[in-house]
Amino acid sequence: MKIISLLFFAVVLSPIAIRAADSIAESQRPNFVVILIDDMGYGDIGPFGSKLNRTPRLDRMASEGMKLTSFYAAPVCTPSRAQLMTGCYAKRVSLPNVIGPVAKVGISSSERTVAELLKAQGYATMCIGKWHLGDQPEFLPTQHGFDHYLGLPYSNDMGKNNRGAPPLPLLRDKRVIEAPVEQNKLVELYTNEAIKFITANQSHPFFLYLPHTAVHVPIHPGKAFQGKSGNGRYGDWVEEVDWSTGRVLDTLRDLKLDSRTMVLFTSDNGPWRSQGKDAGVAGPLRGGKASTWEGGMREPTIARWPGKIPGGAVCDAVLSEMDVLPTIVKLAGGTVPSERTIDGKDIWPLLAGESKQSPHEALFYFSGNRLEAVRSAEWKLAIAQQIELGIDKEPKPTTKPFEPILFNLDADIGETTDVAAQHPDIVKRLQSYIQQMDADLGITGRGPGVRASGVVKQPQPLLMRNAMEYD
Repeated sequence: MKIISLLFFAVVLSPIAIRAADSIAESQRPNFVVILIDDMGYGDIGPFGSKLNRTPRLDRMASEGMKLTSFYAAPVCTPSRAQLMTGCYAKRVSLPNVIGPVAKVGISSSERTVAELLKAQGYATMCIGKWHLGDQPEFLPTQHGFDHYLGLPYSNDMGKNNRGAPPLPLLRDKRVIEAPVEQNKLVELYTNEAIKFITANQSHPFFLYLPHTAVHVPIHPGKAFQGKSGNGRYGDWVEEVDWSTGRVLDTLRDLKLDSRTMVLFTSDNGPWRSQGKDAGVAGPLRGGKASTWEGGMREPTIARWPGKIPGGAVCDAVLSEMDVLPTIVKLAGGTVPSERTIDGKDIWPLLAGESKQSPHEALFYFSGNRLEAVRSAEWKLAIAQQIELGIDKEPKPTTKPFEPILFNLDADIGETTDVAAQHPDIVKRLQSYIQQMDADLGITGRGPGVRASGVVKQPQPLLMRNAMEYD
């Protein structure tokens, strides 16, 4: 009789127990907010040494969280965003170059984005801001794991006067709601939308991806910030981004979500230095956007999660935006796809302050399809000329092979001194990593480890698919 009773309770009550367990698990799952700035330099904010821009909210975020001083992205916009969303080198997912408006290519439907993997765990998901992984309907955020989207499908300089593009469109989900968009209202619009999303989803786990249009040229600070900084209109926009980040953090605090929300602040690539006063600075780093010098790929990054990530901490280990996917998917209780190569690593032990060892034996620097450098611990080996467009002069054609250049980044963060001759053993070891990557992704074209991007036969301007018409 006791056995029968036990079986009865197991059969009848187990669904309730399971639902209760699911409910508990859901309430304990962390929320995630990723704030991505466009073209912000390593030296543009206070926590990374800026004396030009006032960033009190980011200063406080760093004091409450952890600075990641060797956090890498990509030289330009599309590859960086592809890496963040897929956890893979941009070349692996065939998105190594910037995508323009009305392009045939975009993110493939076969890729599993971080949003898709979190959505499978019951997360509410939203992208607010610049997407830049294809502007055709099948490439947009709502087709890749995001419940909703508000923002620009590509860079803010890709409007009507740029290579025959249509007026710069603001989208909600898949529909154009304004064209051309009023850019000086974007930061405030994005911020209000982010607060609305967080508030609406405070009772269950969410993932907010907030890739700002700022601070990419043309520079458009909001009216409340115009002329207020001591660093021109570029400084005005940096300070508005700081304000926006503070509003998001205040909302999390006010809703008592602080203790269960991880916030990551970073940039997609280095400063576009050829834009003069409308560009940021790379601080102690050499180079900027569109180069594989440190200033082109190493980003000002802060991670915050009160009670989980130690406050006022600094992590110097080599990390990457590709690590975002495996790290937060695991924290959410999900699993990273095992049937495909994912280049990112779980970096939670470092964020939690339990480790100082990078999970990357080697990290690679790509410019388009070309592999130009590799980093392992403090050592960086450049195997090709690292050109910063608009700043460096193109080298004269020569038949002489490029001699690898070795830097010790711990001792020489500005990449000023070649020490290859003193460390032939290090050069040889780093060259072996290069050979392995070349065998995987190919030297310049497609290797066996490259997966196809999404492709459409006849792309159309988004406005052609909506009721709105061109100006």
